Amino acid sequence: MTALHDATTALERLDRQPYTYVRRELVEPDWRRFPGWSHVTEAQWRDAQWQRVNCVKNVKQLRKVAGDLLTDRFYDDLAKDMDAFATMSMLIPPQMFNTMAVDADLTPDAFTEAFLADPVRRYMLPVSSDRDPRWPSHPHSQRDSLHEAEMWVVEGLTHRYPTKVLAEMVSTCPQYCGHCTRMDLVGNSTPLIDKHKLSLKPVDRQDQMIEYLKKTPGVRDVVVSGGDVANVPWPQLESFLMRLLDIDTVRDVRLATKALAGLPQHWLQPRVVEGLERVARTASRRGVNLAIHTHVNHAQSVTPLVAEAARTALEVGVRDVRNQGVLMKGVNATPDDLLDLCFALQGEANILPYYFYMCDMIPNAEHWRVSVWEAQELQHAIMGYLPGYATPRIVCDVPYVGKRWVHQIEDYDRELGISYWTKNYRTGIELEDPEALNRRYPYYDPISSLGETGQKWWADQA
Repeated sequence: MTALHDATTALERLDRQPYTYVRRELVEPDWRRFPGWSHVTEAQWRDAQWQRVNCVKNVKQLRKVAGDLLTDRFYDDLAKDMDAFATMSMLIPPQMFNTMAVDADLTPDAFTEAFLADPVRRYMLPVSSDRDPRWPSHPHSQRDSLHEAEMWVVEGLTHRYPTKVLAEMVSTCPQYCGHCTRMDLVGNSTPLIDKHKLSLKPVDRQDQMIEYLKKTPGVRDVVVSGGDVANVPWPQLESFLMRLLDIDTVRDVRLATKALAGLPQHWLQPRVVEGLERVARTASRRGVNLAIHTHVNHAQSVTPLVAEAARTALEVGVRDVRNQGVLMKGVNATPDDLLDLCFALQGEANILPYYFYMCDMIPNAEHWRVSVWEAQELQHAIMGYLPGYATPRIVCDVPYVGKRWVHQIEDYDRELGISYWTKNYRTGIELEDPEALNRRYPYYDPISSLGETGQKWWADQA
């Protein structure tokens, strides 16, 4: 009787907590629920080339996959968005598409409603009705909102922080996310955005990057990104990584790839696994920390294949696999959604929750963005549930400043939604600026999050 009472008391105690942890086994949703994939075998599904060939790239292909599950109402909404608002072209691997509307009733009306409400769909396949009807873009939004191209020391190499650089190896990804911070460069042009292009040949761009790093011993940390490194032919990527590891002053190398979640099949290919093991062994011998940074925004996207890809990377010697998500309304901007995702990553897939970035101030992103005070409340809400080392920091990437924990704010006008931030280093374009370390740098909340006075003020400015 005492044991039963104790168990009941423990359950009641859990029920009184704001969040209750329940371990959930990872599941690969059945892709055969989609008419276009009803005859796809498991061997095909696990094949990286099949995944790439069968990406959803346009409305015609979407109709072929979904059949009659989506009504014309959805397709009309999508077409309007693609014509008027989309900053990224459509490109969704089957693996990523399959994590949308996983529990939907398969009648067209019910499926369409579930698909519209789905958190993964909301950022991978935005529609016009998602957008903020009054302020789709903030007046201070910019195509290159973080001014990365301004800080290129050679084409594609951003030297923003004193000891770190970002190497943009390629301007494509296996999938295109609607909120992409590099929407100015990455992917195909859209009716709204004529994309910039990398002009140098890859070999020449990589040569220039390596030469710069050899001549700049203060740089110890290289984020190899793009786009996505999964779109760099493996022999070319391995060659570049080995050249990086030959530079004595480089001590950290991070591979940025959403494909670990969106196309885990790529990272499970034998030639890629074997090559990654060669790179990891070389890094270990030379005392360099090699990590993979991926980008998962909702627990639905953490499947057994994603866990297998992460564990395989760790087994062959990669030191860490970490997640850098983006905080977005309608996707993950609640304590439960963030904690569910973190427990799925850390507890089931061996992926360390690392950062959640506030969504950057690119055009047509206001419906995703949260205010600074909302981000602060979310950081507070998730504390104490996860192990300390696996509790992610929510950060604001402030233009001309860089990543700042949301509680590092210097000043905040809540009424107008303007926060002010300071920094302790100069970017590469401010080395001669005597005021760089004294200046307060502004960041702006979404106008729709403000009260009547704040919204009127911004309307008057506009």
